[in-house]
Amino acid sequence: MYSSSPDDTWRQIHLGRLLGHALRRFDARVLALMARDVEVPLALAHLAARQQVTAAHIHITRHLALEGSRLTELAARAGMSKQAMGDLVDQCEAWGLVVREADPRDARARLVRFTPTGLAWLDAFRRAVAQAEAEFRAEVGHEVATVVMLGLEAYAAGGAA
Repeated sequence: MYSSSPDDTWRQIHLGRLLGHALRRFDARVLALMARDVEVPLALAHLAARQQVTAAHIHITRHLALEGSRLTELAARAGMSKQAMGDLVDQCEAWGLVVREADPRDARARLVRFTPTGLAWLDAFRRAVAQAEAEFRAEVGHEVATVVMLGLEAYAAGGAA
C-alpha cells in the first residue's frame, strides 16, 4: 500500500505548478485586455469576451512569422502537433486573422500569413502583453519582476541546447 508523506503541500507549490498557474493567469489577462481593446475588430473582441478565443489561439499570435510560416514550422515553434495547429489555423482563417497562400519558394507548400485584420489583432496582442507585464511589475515590484524575467530567460535558454 502506498503511504504519502505527512507534508503533501509540495505537490501544490512546486515550481512547475506555479509557472503553469502564472501562465494561465497572464494569458487570461491578455485575452481580457484584448476583448476590451477598441482597436480590435468588433467580431474578434466579442469572441475574446465570450472566451471563444483561448490561450491555444494565442500560439498563432505568438509564433506566426510576419512574413508567414509553413504549418509544420508554426506547429514546431508552438510545441503542438501539425494536426492541432491545423485546427487552430482553420479557426483563425474563418475569423479572418490568417490566410493560407502559396509559398513563393516552393509551389507545393503553403504559407500561413496574417491578414490585415490579423495584423490589427497582433498589435492588440502587443499592447495587451505590455499592459499585463506592467500590471505584473506593479503587483510584485520592479526588482522582483526583473529577477523573475532574467531567471525565466536563463532557464528557458537552457532547454534550447
